[in-house]
Amino acid sequence: MRTAPLTLAAALAAPLALGAAPAAAASDVVATTGMVADAARAIGGDCLAVDQMMGPGTDPHLYRAGASDVRALGQADAILYSGLFLEGQLGEVLEKLGARTPTVAVAEAGLPEDRIIRTGEGYGIDPHVWMDAGLWSGVADPVADLVAELEPGCAEAARARADTYRAELEALDRWIAEAIATIPDDRRVLVTAHDAFEYYGRAYDIEVVGIQGVSTESEAGIADIRAVVDRVVAEKIPAIFVESTISPRTVQAVIAAATERGHDLALGPELYSDAMGADGTADGTFIGMLVSNTRGIVEALGGEVPPLPEALRPWAKRWSVELAREGE
Repeated sequence: MRTAPLTLAAALAAPLALGAAPAAAASDVVATTGMVADAARAIGGDCLAVDQMMGPGTDPHLYRAGASDVRALGQADAILYSGLFLEGQLGEVLEKLGARTPTVAVAEAGLPEDRIIRTGEGYGIDPHVWMDAGLWSGVADPVADLVAELEPGCAEAARARADTYRAELEALDRWIAEAIATIPDDRRVLVTAHDAFEYYGRAYDIEVVGIQGVSTESEAGIADIRAVVDRVVAEKIPAIFVESTISPRTVQAVIAAATERGHDLALGPELYSDAMGADGTADGTFIGMLVSNTRGIVEALGGEVPPLPEALRPWAKRWSVELAREGE
């Protein structure tokens, strides 16, 4: 284990030699978001000790590294982050550290470039790739490659776990598509606080309307709110959703304005977009995050949630989640 630097400058300047760890010790890996950490834990198993920087309710677009983060990054044997500019200014720090410490942007390394959504704002890229479970399954290989680099003796087991993880996400992908398809066509519109669901919408055939843009660095304006109100009233959209990392202020403004115009717009269940649920819960896993989102969306918009697939039985058993809830 390296000595922790006290400042970011020290972290970048200090020699970060990757000496051989004791055979029984796991490699220390820092993962930025919960989604990245979930993949690292699932694939790394006992061979990786994963330190997650951003917890539940944390917005990665606005995240600023603190002193404890600097220490963790300086001590890490490797760093995993999503990339595609999701981590904002932190991404620049990670790129600099990458000159001395194995650093992998899993979304950039594992996903086909032609599947990345381009936007007209900010960096020109929508970074919310994990909202497409089938697409996000592509991060399994870069994570397994890193495990093999850090812990060669774990390579074979990591590859096997990567295959299992990929199969689970592909089954989840099919289940989400089946669930969304049950929503009546005229209700298949997902209105959210910020535009984090375009990959979800593209993958699962549901139109997405975000009050705020792809990034949360700039706030939604009055014109943005008015446009969404006009849409939900005109089309009698039944529900609107707020995300766990976003202030509910703009969503509440839309609901209030719609009510004034005689439309009863319900507030749907809280969705997870840039962060997962609470640690130690089913929603605090990547699979659970998308299961919770999909169930909330389908139920609020008038669809019928199908039973979870058999391929997710190990995950469901681990978290005491029924494959089929009562009434499904």
